[in-house]
Amino acid sequence: MNIIVIVFISFGLLFFLGGAIGIIRMPDFYSRLHPAGKLDTLATLSMVIGLALFNLHHFSLGTLLVSIKLFLIVFFVSLASPTATHTIVDAGMRAGLRHWTKKKQRG
Repeated sequence: MNIIVIVFISFGLLFFLGGAIGIIRMPDFYSRLHPAGKLDTLATLSMVIGLALFNLHHFSLGTLLVSIKLFLIVFFVSLASPTATHTIVDAGMRAGLRHWTKKKQRG
């Protein structure tokens, strides 16, 4: 059981790292929102599932209820994060932010 928990938490850390690198390396506002929305949601999902499984290590009614609450957090984050990302992109479009375009080199 501990190996599964370690794998979930390690994947979560890896996804958070990938999201942070993606935010730093992407060229514009819209491109930066993609790793922020996708990888952070996946990392949160992975880490909270790992914590919920770790919590069930000593099984009782109390730990079961806490794990159910953690899975509800995963559910609501999975709903809210893509919705928030879409709303931020929509606000950027309405504000007139332009998409990044690759400039041609002269010479």
